[in-house]
Amino acid sequence: MIMTTQKAQATTEQEIIDIVAKQHDFFKTGTTKSYQSRIESLNKLKAVLIKYETEMHDALKQDLGKPEFESYLSETGFSLHDLSSTIKSLKGWMKPKCTMTSLLTQPGSSKIHYSPLGVNLIISPYNYPINLTISPLIAAIAAGNTAVIKTSEMTPACSAIIRKIITETFAPEYIAYIEGEVPETTLLLQQKFDHIFFTGSPRIGSIIMSAAAKNLTPVTLELGGKSPCIVHEDAKLDIAVNRIISGKFLNAGQTCVAPDYVMVHKSVKESFLAKLKARIIKVYGEEAKNSPDFARIVSDNHFQRIAGLINPEKILVGGQTDAATRFIAPTVLRDITLADKVMSEEIFGPVLPILEYEHLDEVYAVVDQLPHHPLACYIFSESNIIQQEIINTIQSGGACINNCVFHAGNPHLPFGGVGESGMGAYHGKHGFECFSHKKGVLKSATWMDMPLIYPPYGNKIKWLRKFLK
Repeated sequence: MIMTTQKAQATTEQEIIDIVAKQHDFFKTGTTKSYQSRIESLNKLKAVLIKYETEMHDALKQDLGKPEFESYLSETGFSLHDLSSTIKSLKGWMKPKCTMTSLLTQPGSSKIHYSPLGVNLIISPYNYPINLTISPLIAAIAAGNTAVIKTSEMTPACSAIIRKIITETFAPEYIAYIEGEVPETTLLLQQKFDHIFFTGSPRIGSIIMSAAAKNLTPVTLELGGKSPCIVHEDAKLDIAVNRIISGKFLNAGQTCVAPDYVMVHKSVKESFLAKLKARIIKVYGEEAKNSPDFARIVSDNHFQRIAGLINPEKILVGGQTDAATRFIAPTVLRDITLADKVMSEEIFGPVLPILEYEHLDEVYAVVDQLPHHPLACYIFSESNIIQQEIINTIQSGGACINNCVFHAGNPHLPFGGVGESGMGAYHGKHGFECFSHKKGVLKSATWMDMPLIYPPYGNKIKWLRKFLK
């Protein structure tokens, strides 16, 4: 497997300044705000995504070793599904929404209007470089905005095809693509945007938020965290094993919502481990390196970091590595405790630690002791009571009951973090709202006037108290 190494061509400081200025000017023309303009742009984007589907899959193979099936499931197919859903629903989303009007503000009517935020900066990560660029872009366009796109320098082949898609489809004063690495990103963050949308690590998210604060720019941060997976004593183990493996080893574990670790009930632990090992071997073979269905780690640095988390003495299955191709086998570590290095940070790779519990309080204690709120929580149990208890107790960005990861594939559910795992949510209508300002509008009637609110006030306060109870 040949991995790409070429660097992106840098965009100059003056080019960045000019692009942002032109986008502000273009937004002020109002061109992006009409339904017709938005829907035409979304249809153009859909057409070009279909046109370059094969090239996108090739790029994902070059940068991350992604199988075509995974590329379509989690990248191109998901983006097209999101686009189709948005195109179908946009007219309804744009309509002002009626709401209640209080007694004090009668006679009148109240509505919520959705107005675009303006000029947006979208910074996307390396792990899902197509999906996590296109999905927020869909939302930005649908909400009537302009956008500047900055992709990860770690996936040059994907960046090249995204640049091709953007420049072929849109004028730069509307949707612009910026090339470069950290210096260019730093320059971008010095500009005045109306909204910044960032997907990446909590560490970089903190930097983004600090930079945005200087201009009082609102941010949406899609970050990460150590997402627990709980396998209770009543779980259907075969289903749990299949779905945990699918969610964990998708994209070689480089998924922000992948189950980071599994806590399995003591009574079913050994059975669960045996099934887990057997299933991994069945899916990826005795030599996972030869499997056509397993991706690779994005960079040498990430490869070294992840490989360093593997304790050879605790390997149940896997553990093989190959630095030349950045291959790390699907690996399960048993008998893990919080003292193990693998529990000190988000893994973001194909290494799955297994911890044991007897009472759910032990699960909650582990989650509380780990850094950051989890981005997701996964629960395998047949008990509605157990399911709801865990959902209500563990604070997480999202959750799945008897599945992993797939809540992120439903455009009708909000996707986002909580606490250190992020702020704000998007996908589908929630994406439209993420890139919109909810403007409250009161329309007062003129067929009568309310003398209560005008001076002289006299003893009117007794009547005011009745309205404001």
